[in-house]
Amino acid sequence: MTGFLIFLIIIIVIFILSGIKVIKQYERGVILTLGKFTGVKSPGLRVVIPIFQSITKVDIRSTPIDVPKQEIITKDNVTVGVEAVVYFRVVDAPKAFLETVNFTYATSQFAQAALRDVAGNVELDELLSKRDQISQQIKEIVDSETIKWGIDVENVKIQNIELPENMKRSMAKQAEAERERRANIINADGERLAAQALSEAAKMLAGTPGALNLRTLNTLERISTEPSQKTMFLFPVELIDALRGHGPIKPGQ
Repeated sequence: MTGFLIFLIIIIVIFILSGIKVIKQYERGVILTLGKFTGVKSPGLRVVIPIFQSITKVDIRSTPIDVPKQEIITKDNVTVGVEAVVYFRVVDAPKAFLETVNFTYATSQFAQAALRDVAGNVELDELLSKRDQISQQIKEIVDSETIKWGIDVENVKIQNIELPENMKRSMAKQAEAERERRANIINADGERLAAQALSEAAKMLAGTPGALNLRTLNTLERISTEPSQKTMFLFPVELIDALRGHGPIKPGQ
């Protein structure tokens, strides 16, 4: 009799312990009593009635899910592969548990459909240059549907856009041509500024008496310091001016 009593006490203790549950701070416990929803347990040590009640823990932290690469044909008939990530959070634990079999999988599938719809209605250039706007459109579409499941979509980000190889080569050539164009513009601006500076310097030398002679002497001084052999012919400036003013010297003059 004593053994049976000990066995009965052990069974009762196990029965009571099986009804003690610990809910973590980032979880909510959905209670079903005889299969019917009867409440939500907050974090802490909670007790349920074994056999009659069951508790399912729902994580309410922000959760990222990857949207696998989708083959999409854009509005201008270019096939691209687009990958994205969705950040969502459970805001209503009972709905998330009762309205869908797997709310994470359901959110992922709906995000894939929204990604294909939105990206397929824009041209490639717009898809590449307006990622944030397109991501926002996808977020609004997914959020409007998942809110019925107690899910709040916090953010959607397009991570990668994979282009066809021929499109990559074309864009690389276009970028190279653009760089060459900018380099030519910069070189032309440099030449223009250099010519302008030379023109101003020539005007200053021509308008200042003796400036040209001093410039010539400075040039001769720099040349004379070099070790290479040179032969220089120097003519008076007056002779050069006379030649400029009277034209070619005729025989007998």
